[in-house]
Amino acid sequence: MSKPIELTKITIIQKDTANKVREAYIANFPEPVVYGVHSGVREFYGVDTEVQHPSTLDHIVAAAGG
Repeated sequence: MSKPIELTKITIIQKDTANKVREAYIANFPEPVVYGVHSGVREFYGVDTEVQHPSTLDHIVAAAGG
């Protein structure tokens, strides 16, 4: 078995539980990636947030499509 090419180091911080806002700090990038919920995701989870952010699902779809 070969050695891993890259190990990703990520820290997730729950910033605002009412608005479902999380910050992901990815190694070697100084600014966090901000996640939350929006539109259909809010409806699915039954939350009414003041602020809308891309969800982790959006990030996965963007990564797969890129």
